[in-house]
Amino acid sequence: MIHGVLFDFSGTLFRFEPGPGWPATTFDEAMRERLTHVLTSPTLSADHLPPDLADAWSRRDLDPDVHRTVYLASLASSGFALTPAQTEVVYRSLSAPEAWHPYPDTSEVLHSLSAAGVPVAVVSNIAWDIRPMFRKLGVEDLVTEFVLSYEEGVVKPDPKIFTLACQRIGVAPENAVMVGDSAEADGGASAIGCRTVIVDPAPTTARPSALLDAVAGVGAP
Repeated sequence: MIHGVLFDFSGTLFRFEPGPGWPATTFDEAMRERLTHVLTSPTLSADHLPPDLADAWSRRDLDPDVHRTVYLASLASSGFALTPAQTEVVYRSLSAPEAWHPYPDTSEVLHSLSAAGVPVAVVSNIAWDIRPMFRKLGVEDLVTEFVLSYEEGVVKPDPKIFTLACQRIGVAPENAVMVGDSAEADGGASAIGCRTVIVDPAPTTARPSALLDAVAGVGAP
């Protein structure tokens, strides 16, 4: 019996899809997707960065200052031909609520779980506060707990962050399910006995019901 649900943020409940005014809107679709991947991939290696930033890259979701340093370097070294000013604008857009679009079923699945009395934790490797994205959608109050790496000092797939999330919502790991887009990062929940469902981090227009399907597939309302 599933008594609680853990959700990832990026590529699961919301997707980074900035609109007009973003410097990279002049890119073709393939380049925009590559840039989105560099900015939001949960498991991107540090191979594209100078060796002295490799350790910092591994700590990027624990410290906002480190995150800014390595991502500005990442954008500068990945061949996007952005000016320094454009690079700064692109980076700042990462934490802008208007740049994050909810998946079509995000609101519905959170309302459904709340109505059924099923507590929800959002567990994210992130270096800034994502609550404004949920507030903009009008669903912040439907999330029982936000468990964010930079606030907790631990990143997925470390089992500690999933254990903490389960404790915060008062649900035993074996009675919880983790829904995320990364088998490597979100799959770490299986180490503490959580069931794990992986969804495709596709564009929001191409994934209408994956969250509802994931929750229904594990027996939650």
